[in-house]
Amino acid sequence: MSQTIEKSSGNVNEMRRTLLRGAGSALIVPALGMTGVAGSLFAGSAIAAPALTPLKFAWNQSAFCSTPVAVAKETGIFEKNGLDVTLDNFGGTADQLLEALATGKADAAIGMIHLWLKPLESGFDVKIVGSVHAGCIRLIGYKPANVTKLEDLRGKTIGVASMGAPGKHFFSVYFKKHGIDPEKDVVWRAYPRDLLGIAAEKGEIQAVIDQDPQVFVLEKHANGAFVEIATNRSGEYHNKICCVVGVQGELLRKNKPAATAVIRSLIEAGEYTAQHPDEGAKIFHKYATGISLEELQALYGTLDYHHHPVNTDLRSEIAWFADDFRGIGVLKPSTDPQKFASAVYADVFDGAAK
Repeated sequence: MSQTIEKSSGNVNEMRRTLLRGAGSALIVPALGMTGVAGSLFAGSAIAAPALTPLKFAWNQSAFCSTPVAVAKETGIFEKNGLDVTLDNFGGTADQLLEALATGKADAAIGMIHLWLKPLESGFDVKIVGSVHAGCIRLIGYKPANVTKLEDLRGKTIGVASMGAPGKHFFSVYFKKHGIDPEKDVVWRAYPRDLLGIAAEKGEIQAVIDQDPQVFVLEKHANGAFVEIATNRSGEYHNKICCVVGVQGELLRKNKPAATAVIRSLIEAGEYTAQHPDEGAKIFHKYATGISLEELQALYGTLDYHHHPVNTDLRSEIAWFADDFRGIGVLKPSTDPQKFASAVYADVFDGAAK
């Protein structure tokens, strides 16, 4: 865990050097041919690189799906795009995170759209400006209880980490769309994450909904007792966002280029992670707890780091989820999904290609 990036991946260091070399080489001014005062001033020197913009980025470092944040930090992608980013491991609720953003305790943050929409309905001065990936929430059934497919859930009890967990929100919508009433056909019961497997063994629950890596670790160590039934990439959700990036409203108004640089960096880091999942796992592993490098590497194939919409594509997906959550009572019945999406989203690329 305490290994430095230099020890964990030579390829990452080479990528960092290449990125920073490309960003800085254009700033060097050769002194050849200069004479007099100008020559004496510039000979053997270079014009200083522009100062980096300091930016505080809040994230939950236990969430492996946020790997592009670590990649952008550790490989120098943030620096290449003009940012001096400090990562803040934020352990509070979504409401507390958005309040920290709105009040300037953080400049940017990453979180699950399933948790952000309700508090954003309250009017926090925060805008969603980008996204990172699709996927990371899973529903697994307990095979000894004969729960192996969606229809088997009727009359069963589902274990979740909390009654406000993103997985409960998402699958309440998913169930409703597939003919299962999330209020009448199933029972929800909250347990600490590390007790979900034990609860299934005791017969207290017959299925588990949670996010990875927790579900992955539970499933791996249960000797085949669990089977995946669905994820938040199943069916019509195959190409829908999961984690989004928000920025403080004041930052957007006063320094929009910094907000653009954040999203540009995370898109680049996401593509790097998609193309080099093993290297991405090595980078993130120093932040992770309770999971091996090999387990992390196995997990990356379950996510879609190519999916990170911006501009109107992002707004459309926000509206999709707003309509979903209004349908199960998470958002107010009076909330208009399209107007809501337009209110909480900002286009940092001004409609141009990223």
